[in-house]
This record gives sequence, C-alpha cells and structure tokens, in this order.
Amino acid sequence: MLHTLDGGEISIAIDMDQGARIASLRWRELDFVVPFRGGILTWGWYAMAPWAGRIRDGLITDGNRKTHQLPTAFDPPNAIHGFGLTESWREIGEGRALLELPAPYLGATVEQKIEILDNAMRWSLEYEPGDCDLPAWLGFHPWFPRELERGGSAEIEFNAEKMFVKDKEGLPNGEFTEPGRGPWDDCFTEIRGTPSIVWEDVVQISIESDAPYWVVYNEDSDGVCVEPQTAPPDAANLGITGENYLEALFVFDEV
Repeated sequence: MLHTLDGGEISIAIDMDQGARIASLRWRELDFVVPFRGGILTWGWYAMAPWAGRIRDGLITDGNRKTHQLPTAFDPPNAIHGFGLTESWREIGEGRALLELPAPYLGATVEQKIEILDNAMRWSLEYEPGDCDLPAWLGFHPWFPRELERGGSAEIEFNAEKMFVKDKEGLPNGEFTEPGRGPWDDCFTEIRGTPSIVWEDVVQISIESDAPYWVVYNEDSDGVCVEPQTAPPDAANLGITGENYLEALFVFDEV
C-alpha cells in the first residue's frame, strides 16, 4: 500500500507494507531512491528501529539481565537494522505511520513522520518503550543512487573527528581512530559541518541532524548511504545508550 505526499517540487511515495520505507522521492522529476533490486536491505529509504546497525549474534539483554534472541536471517550470525524495515506499518495521518513492535519488544511502538517543506523533507522517528525495558536506538537508512538521469555521479561530502575501530567481524570494538579516506562501511562521531551528497551540475542534498553518530557506506556500485543514528551499531554491547527520538532534514539545493 503506497501513501503519497506531494509538495510541488518534491513528491514522496511511502510503501507501508515494506517497512513504511520511502520507495520514491522525486525532486524536479529526478528520483533520489535506489529502487528494489532483490534484497530487503538494499533499496529505498527506511527507518532502523528499535535498533540501528548490527547486534552481535542477535543477543540483547533486558533490565532484568535476561538475554533475548533477535532474528539473524538477513545478516547471520548478527541481527541487523531492527524490525521496522520488515514489518507492515499502520497509517495514522498525513505522512505518519505507527509500528507496534513484535517480541521481544512487545508493548513498545515506533512512530514515523515525514513532511515536505519548500525545498526539503523532514523525517522523524520516536520510540515509545511502554513496558519494554530492552535497549533501543534509532537510525535512518537512505539509499541514494550513484547515478541520476543526468549530471555527475554521487559524491559524499562528510567529515568527522572520530571513526570507530572495527573488529574482525566488522563491528565497532569501542575504540576510535582518525577517519581514513575510504571506501567506508564505518560509524563516525563528532561530525564537522553538514554531511551532503552532491551530483555535479544537478543538486546537493544536505542532511541536517543533531544525531551523535553517523554510518557512511559507499562500497556498493549502485548507491551510497549516509545514516544519522542515535547510537552506533551494537550500542547495547558497547554500553552506549541511544535517544528515543531522531530527526533529520534533507535539504535540496540546485548546483
């Protein structure tokens, strides 16, 4: 089921049955979403909730120190990107969707809100734990196409003071290093400036967010990802607590 928003130069189609993900985001007749290409993780713009990134071995511990097993089918042996991208969401208003989370997060909900402004899209997520005492953190996972119908290839403009060191399984180990030149499949903190994606001679999309952590992925031949998050991948095992609210503004400027 598609929910559509039309704001003049920007139009958005949200697929409620495919994780309430943005299946199309058009600005001046150009689409800035990687389309479906066979895998649930690799297309659209989707919410990561109630966790963002990977959780080692899919194991998470509640406030009573009871360990719960999360699904690991999409990235064994780890759980990845939460339940949001695989579930059907319920439309609750213009640009608004609600997800009642499955076990072991029973009783918790996530609300997504998408708004079109003059030359921007505002995207927000809010987690309500209810009686659930499991750790939760949130993220946005936009898939930007490398190539548009015209103009240059996507270039990421991104600077950060710190990058997490990854272990042999590709998960943050809690230590930091100075960011290298990439390519990246990495998590960063202490961001400098405003991250953006630029297609030369067409458009720049700036991502304005006070998110404390960002994941950048540019190892795919079809798309690139710049992902604001309230906590890094495997946050619970790193002893890092994420906020229950996340907001970002995606601003379109002609270049």
